[in-house]
Amino acid sequence: MDKYYQDVIKTTNVEVEPIKFKNRTWNVVGNIYKPRGINKEKFIAIVIGHPSGGVKEQTAGVYGAMLAEKGFLTLTFDASYQGESGGEPRYLEDSQARVEDFRCAVDYLTTRKDVDADKIGIMGMCASGGYVVNAAQTDLRMKAIATVSMADLGDMFRNGLNRTGDCKQTLEQISQQRTKEANGEEVLYSWYVPPTEEIAKQMPRDYYEGYEYYRISKAKHPNSVNKMFFSRVDSIINFTALSHVEMCAPRPMLFIAGSNAGTKYFSEEAHAKVKNFSELYIIDGATHIELYYKEPYVTMCVEKLDEFFTKTLGK
Repeated sequence: MDKYYQDVIKTTNVEVEPIKFKNRTWNVVGNIYKPRGINKEKFIAIVIGHPSGGVKEQTAGVYGAMLAEKGFLTLTFDASYQGESGGEPRYLEDSQARVEDFRCAVDYLTTRKDVDADKIGIMGMCASGGYVVNAAQTDLRMKAIATVSMADLGDMFRNGLNRTGDCKQTLEQISQQRTKEANGEEVLYSWYVPPTEEIAKQMPRDYYEGYEYYRISKAKHPNSVNKMFFSRVDSIINFTALSHVEMCAPRPMLFIAGSNAGTKYFSEEAHAKVKNFSELYIIDGATHIELYYKEPYVTMCVEKLDEFFTKTLGK
């Protein structure tokens, strides 16, 4: 079990309620976090998405519990096809389904009597940061949008981190693998983060820190299995998270990134497109992964998110 998450739950004064909601024909499994002992008629609610490769109890659950202690109702969930959520085939990273997960989470919140349906915020980490922006472009019920260590997964798969590569070889491998599977061969799974320390040490810092976080740190979780259905990665390559970010206007947006994060350019570019109604908040000295679980960075992010959602939605 994720010891880091368990420690946070033990030290925050929150109630955790397991929930389910539908995306298409399957159940998405999540948790609701509420401040213990506070009986509000209507809470301001925030939907929080986990990074690709993660599950709801990891980064999203930590932020969910800490923001609930600030007075919000928060919702985290396992992405479709992953964790405890339904959907076949398993371990599929389906960008369109990931975006729809957030719309369905808002659907669910509007049915709860303890939620103010007119004041729902949304936030995501890493790839979920790109997914929430994409969802908010067309879902006007999402009244305030925030991201932490945002990444456009489609851009990364097409162009590589820092746009230093391309996807031609990957597309060739996918084409070959789809033919093999169509002819009865076994499904191939790739990984989100390096599966071994030896491989991780040969890769850029962000990838090594991903290996540390997901595979060997106290934040690792058994439902985060580091498997991706490889022959469907072409759908990720075809996805662009931030294609129409300007459609989020005039709703407020907050982009949080570490100054040393290899993905910082995504937040900078999104902010540059929507400067008039967004804020770029840089955490000095932090990397991409350190905003997931390292102090003082997590507390700094939570304080800024609390300030942002309180100012834009109330409490």
